[in-house]
Amino acid sequence: MSAVKKLLNAQDKNKSMMCLGLDLDPKRMPPDYAKSIKGMYEFAHRIIEATADSVCAYKPNIAFYESCGPDGLSLLRHLVERIPDDIPVIIDGKRGDIGNTASHYAHSLFDRLRADWVTLNPYMGYDSMRPFLEYEGKGVFVLCLTSNSGAKDFQLLNVEGRPLYRIVAEKVAYWNKDNNCGLVVGATQPEQLREIREVAGNMPLLIPGVGAQGGSLEKAAEYGTANFQRPALINVSRSILYASRDQDFAARARAELKKLNQAVASVRAGLLASDAAESRQPQPEQPESQIADDDDRLEQPQQRPNNGPSERPGENDRDFRQNYDRDNHRRDRYNGDSNRRS
Repeated sequence: MSAVKKLLNAQDKNKSMMCLGLDLDPKRMPPDYAKSIKGMYEFAHRIIEATADSVCAYKPNIAFYESCGPDGLSLLRHLVERIPDDIPVIIDGKRGDIGNTASHYAHSLFDRLRADWVTLNPYMGYDSMRPFLEYEGKGVFVLCLTSNSGAKDFQLLNVEGRPLYRIVAEKVAYWNKDNNCGLVVGATQPEQLREIREVAGNMPLLIPGVGAQGGSLEKAAEYGTANFQRPALINVSRSILYASRDQDFAARARAELKKLNQAVASVRAGLLASDAAESRQPQPEQPESQIADDDDRLEQPQQRPNNGPSERPGENDRDFRQNYDRDNHRRDRYNGDSNRRS
């Protein structure tokens, strides 16, 4: 199964486009869980159990685990094993290095930690990404336009009349030969998000920056999906993980996720209602001169329509999942319980 298809299946099953970042910070946890690696594991495990039917992916940032030393990396591996097999895991490491080094990063993240997706930095070009792209059934999210204030230092630079982030989006779209690429695009710049969505085609967008960083959930959902015609997932982390420092933290996390899912559902319902209302509007009557012109055209030989792509928005993408069905080979990566990673 391709990485994109697995993501779409999770979104359909859980009716969610929310990706939960598992960024474990002992300073924010309930005190009883912050004292040891075992306590951090129990905290994260309870979060996963409470939210597994309300997310489309989990995204642990590897820095939070590396900072705890070898025990932290062991903690990450065990947490990935506890995530249900049908929920994608995105390991956020923003790797990017020369090809030989990149192959070791890919082996570490895909084979050792069993990620479904990883985040990559494209600054060193295609050869730094190729080892990741060669993994069957895996996917990469490439940094395109981020939410931090320093994004303007490079990502907004004008390069021969185009912003650099657009060139990145176009390059990744070209590299996406096997439908295993996506883009990281921050929610804090909604107009650029809408522009990148047009360039990205059917590539999924990973959208951080909602909540604490000030991005709009509603605009992220609408613009990031081109009115729910393209795949996207919205990342949330601190507002969910640390919704409470009491023993009800898991229940509070679940409740906050439910609110976000309902908000996105409301945006979608509103767009559908607006489209339906427009379709019911009476069409203006044609002037008699226009009707005569139309009758004259009917008498002319009609050209057969070509078989090229439709110009009507959404016509070719009503079921965009069909574009990803080429990759139907699933890697045999799981040796334990069919509902758990092992």
